[in-house]
This record gives sequence, C-alpha cells and structure tokens, in this order.
Amino acid sequence: MKRLLLRFAFALLSLSALLASVPSSAAPEQKYVVKPVAQKKVKELPAGPLYWRLETFSTLDDAKAAVGPDGWNPAAVRYETTTSLVAEVDGKAWVATLGPKGASTPGATKVAEIGPVPDIAASEYLLRLNYGSGPAGSKTPVHSHPGSESFYVISGRLGQRTPEGVHYVDAGRTMNGHAANTTMQVFNAGDTDLKALIMFVVDAGKPFSVPAKY
Repeated sequence: MKRLLLRFAFALLSLSALLASVPSSAAPEQKYVVKPVAQKKVKELPAGPLYWRLETFSTLDDAKAAVGPDGWNPAAVRYETTTSLVAEVDGKAWVATLGPKGASTPGATKVAEIGPVPDIAASEYLLRLNYGSGPAGSKTPVHSHPGSESFYVISGRLGQRTPEGVHYVDAGRTMNGHAANTTMQVFNAGDTDLKALIMFVVDAGKPFSVPAKY
C-alpha cells in the first residue's frame, strides 16, 4: 500500500513538473483602435500640389461656421463641396483641409501642414479623418489603402512599417502619406498611450482598406 502511495505521489510530482515546463500562452495582442470621425465624398480635388492643413478652433460650432456648409452656388450654377473635415477629438475642435500650401481658415489656429500629398486619380474621392489610439504594443493588421494616409501625432510615439522600412513620429509631429496601395502596418512605438489624427484621400470607388502582405 505504501509503495502504491509513493508511486502515486511521484506521478503527481512528475506531472506538475511537466506542466510547469510548458510555456504559457502569449498575452492577447494589444489592438490599435482606429475610428472615422468625419468624412465626405467629392468629385474633384483642388489644383495641386495638395497639403493637409490641420487647424483648431475654440469650439466645434466656431469651426463649422468658419468652414461653411456644402451647398448650391447660384453664381457658379453648381453644387460646391468644401474639402474640409470638422470633428471634435481629444477635447479640441479640429479642422482638416485638403488644399494648397500656405492657405488658412479665418479664425483658426494652424497646427500643422502635411504634404505634398501623393497624386491620385479617381472619378470620385473619399476624404476621411480618423482618430487612432492604443496602448503601448498595440498595432494594426498589415493592410493597404487605395490612396494616401497622413498622420499627426497628438500624444505618444507612432511607428509605421512599409516596404521602405520603419519610420517613427513623436507627439506634435507629422508623417506624409505614401502612394496608393502601399503595404503598411501602424503601431504604438512608445511606452505611453498613442493618440493620432489620420487624414485620408482615397478612391471612393474601391474598398477603403484591404489586407496585405510585405
């Protein structure tokens, strides 16, 4: 009986040692969350070269009033659409405008100018402003867009991996977009939460984002 108990105890110890030697499963991958905060479709883009202009206003109402509404222009006998996107992000009222370098919106505080944006030709364009955020270690899947993707980092450190290599952007800095269909992955390259504004001009007739491989 004692021998049986000893064998049983030895078997338990061996099983415990075996389980201890098996590596634990990896921690869940941190996700970099990207969500659209403003977008519109336009048939034409301003004459190039084009830049994304980022500005702030005291309030969202002030920003909307300064940009002006899309609508019918009797003088031009056509429906006119501005290339400005307005949104409230991280406690501030932002305006992102695709247009010529050096322009400004009355009453705005200019934050950054990003460009020149890579050329794109389409029968209709989608302009989109996204807000990206995530903890240290978070990243997007590898993907591509049918147009360019430009960044302004609000806080933290952003990294972007493309076939050209890895580039980093710190808070208060910008990164210009790449040509359409560039394979990329965006990730938090710092030790603190990453917050960024992301400006897109893409072909509205194609899927906004598709999986890709390096």
